[in-house]
Amino acid sequence: MTTLHGFLFQVYPYICFSVFLIGSLIRFDQNQYSWKSDSSQLLRGRLLRWASNLFHAGILFLFFGHLVGLFTPHSLYGVFMSAATKQRLAVTAGGIAGAVTFIGLTMLLYRRVADPRIRYTSHPSDIAVLVVLWMQLVLGLATLPQSLQHADGSVMLILADWAQRIVTLRPVDATALAALHWSFQVHVVLGMTIFLLLPFSRLVHAWSGFAAALFLFRPYQVVRSRRLGVPPGHNLPGQPSAVPSPNLARAMENPPAAR
Repeated sequence: MTTLHGFLFQVYPYICFSVFLIGSLIRFDQNQYSWKSDSSQLLRGRLLRWASNLFHAGILFLFFGHLVGLFTPHSLYGVFMSAATKQRLAVTAGGIAGAVTFIGLTMLLYRRVADPRIRYTSHPSDIAVLVVLWMQLVLGLATLPQSLQHADGSVMLILADWAQRIVTLRPVDATALAALHWSFQVHVVLGMTIFLLLPFSRLVHAWSGFAAALFLFRPYQVVRSRRLGVPPGHNLPGQPSAVPSPNLARAMENPPAAR
């Protein structure tokens, strides 16, 4: 194992996730007006509906699939599913979701580059992010044939053990990853790099997307209309003062003519 390999799989993960968390917090605190997706829908809606829906549906499935696949201990699912079965399931579901995401992302990238109006208003980082995501997706699809060659689930167990050691702050031995195919190694490094770039790009709006789920648990918001002619503090439901008197109601309906 080389020094570079040890750095990429033992030190670089902590750098990426530290920048990801701290950088996101600083950006939210210091520059909230930049915390947005910068959608170009108003400039040109063509292709965006299909492209955006395909991309977001596929990428969310891949994200949670990787999250569950990498960070679920083997002892939890090993009771009812072998590592080989889990790997075949991951290859099948991941391949379908990856194809859907590839179609949507390719359409988004083509739209961003080929449309002069959208390209002129795009920040260089907008195109760079799409290119990085496209490369990461292609690498992920390239790992599928390699995964099928290791049907026993050994590759998945090696990657899962490495990821779980990273998040639990246990000692990491990157030697096992050195034996994996280069496509797995580059896919992992580029995936960590995306987290490194997230606080400095439009990808930061992903935080808001996940936070939107909290609206399911917040209490109802009570909205009360302001009634004309009722003094402040008396416009409360259930109080007689909240209802205008008949004379006031008639005056409001038939205002006096201007002299």
